[in-house]
Amino acid sequence: MYKLDKHILEIDSVELSFGGRHILNSVYLSIESGKISGLLGRNGSGKSSLMKILCGEIQATFKTMRIDSVWHKQFSASQLMYLPQKSYIPKNILIKQVFKDFKICGFDFTDIFPEFSVLMDKKVGQLSGGERRIVEIYSVLKADTQFVMLDEPFSQIMPLHVYKIKSLISDARESKGILITDHLYQHIIDLSDSLYVVDNETIYLTREVSDLAKHGYIHSKI
Repeated sequence: MYKLDKHILEIDSVELSFGGRHILNSVYLSIESGKISGLLGRNGSGKSSLMKILCGEIQATFKTMRIDSVWHKQFSASQLMYLPQKSYIPKNILIKQVFKDFKICGFDFTDIFPEFSVLMDKKVGQLSGGERRIVEIYSVLKADTQFVMLDEPFSQIMPLHVYKIKSLISDARESKGILITDHLYQHIIDLSDSLYVVDNETIYLTREVSDLAKHGYIHSKI
């Protein structure tokens, strides 16, 4: 039986400002292999910014990052991969080439999503927004990397496919650590082993769903 090597990714003491406005202040977050960490917060609270700091897309005023207590200025693709909100795969690439580039079996993908069997020779730009999102989510989840961040994975996904995506995310924790955020927060609550909420420039590890109301993310306990 496959045994997952345990690793922990941490980002600490994050400070981020834009135009004199503080976005994040003294933020700490960890992602552990074999687990899903959920990240919630209101629009503009800094969730996506924190993910972009982790993947090196934007620079924080200050931060420290480490994996298994080893410090890193930047993480490699074999350590961390990021699914951004916007499409990241060039539109002129064939779908089957995407899977080759990620070293992923396309047949496994079409077993789960059989409707893609007739689309594999098409270019990414010929897909609908939801179809493209499915290809991107699957590619990142199946990639050979220690940790994955998913920013709004359920965006543009029709309800028929949400169940399959949630199942893929849950299964992926067997081979990596996952950080996930989405405004469809019930899905995040369902999936997550631990749940962070961003509020008033900082981040809190919640102990129960009622904490989300305390931090102004929901109106009352679910």
